[in-house]
Amino acid sequence: MSVINFAGRDLLGLEGMSRDEITTILDTATTFSEVLRRDVKKVPTLRGKSVVTMFFENSTRTRSSFEAAGKYMSADVINISGSTSSATKGESLKDTFLTLQALTADLVVMRTPHSGACHQAAEWVNIPVVNAGDGTHEHPTQGLLDLMTLRDAKGSLEGLTVAIVGDIAHSRVARSNIWGLHAMGANVRLVGPSTLLPADADRLPVTVFTDLHAGLEGADVVNVLRLQLERQARALFPTEREYSRLFGVTKSALRVAKPDVLVMHPGPMNRGLEIGGDVPDLPQSLIEKQVTNGVAVRMAVLYLLLGAEG
Repeated sequence: MSVINFAGRDLLGLEGMSRDEITTILDTATTFSEVLRRDVKKVPTLRGKSVVTMFFENSTRTRSSFEAAGKYMSADVINISGSTSSATKGESLKDTFLTLQALTADLVVMRTPHSGACHQAAEWVNIPVVNAGDGTHEHPTQGLLDLMTLRDAKGSLEGLTVAIVGDIAHSRVARSNIWGLHAMGANVRLVGPSTLLPADADRLPVTVFTDLHAGLEGADVVNVLRLQLERQARALFPTEREYSRLFGVTKSALRVAKPDVLVMHPGPMNRGLEIGGDVPDLPQSLIEKQVTNGVAVRMAVLYLLLGAEG
């Protein structure tokens, strides 16, 4: 396995990323996870660097995770929300990014409801841009933290059968997981009603199931996604109660998976809807570990893109 130098690069998605590239990030994140276990987590790694987080959508985990990652490495972190940016005065996204670059920001983390906006922004500036979720396209750091969490639990991702269940059509997390898991040698299943499956599923490296029992049978990992009602322009299933009955991942539904099946969820969770109320608290749940690993992965991404070698 060769170590990849990411200095000055953008992180816009996992599609097209090689196994060596992903492994470099995961190995670096593992090193930083040791820092997070210390009583004093502060290290001088990025002292003098300026990181801007710019979120045009609400976020708890991702935004606070990036902020913690930067601060733990002694970077100066500046948080900008869409409601307080000059975009509310009509400033274009291009001018906003050029202003941040002129203010000597070293890296920008952006979340946006518009698919592809991060790619466009990366063409306007010569500082690294990190995609923290763009529309229904990708969420690469969530994909990476999921890969790290699984690798920690299983030792390797090669040959694992991972069932992604839920509103996949509107999920940027699912896209990043599909490409990342495929690159690392896992077998990916998409499970959900046909109305919530991506239109291009036949062109993705996945197997599709519209029956929960069949989709979970023999699975090593079940990654549950929430219903993204805010992205649905029309009703795509009869009722939430009906969806929960047919596709809710409960303890009973998990019986057909491997005996040691692992359960994941990127959050926020709707207990009792897409996931059984007691499932997140099972011993095989990795949900809290996902959150902790999110900080380590984002520390690794900032570290690598801001000029350090893996």
